[in-house]
Amino acid sequence: MATIVTASRSAPAAGQAAVEKPLAEFLAFWRAFFAKAFNPYRPELHYMRGPGPAWRAKHMRDSGR
Repeated sequence: MATIVTASRSAPAAGQAAVEKPLAEFLAFWRAFFAKAFNPYRPELHYMRGPGPAWRAKHMRDSGR
């Protein structure tokens, strides 16, 4: 028995997918844009300002000063 398999879609389904793909790409672009543009995490506000007194006490003792 032979089985016939087709990879093409019917005209309405193919036309609908052609319209949805650009719209989906457009929406994905804007979602990514807003996620990056309005991300509340700002690492420059949480940077380390240098070693603290415990680090200095430990390392000054080891350096021989």
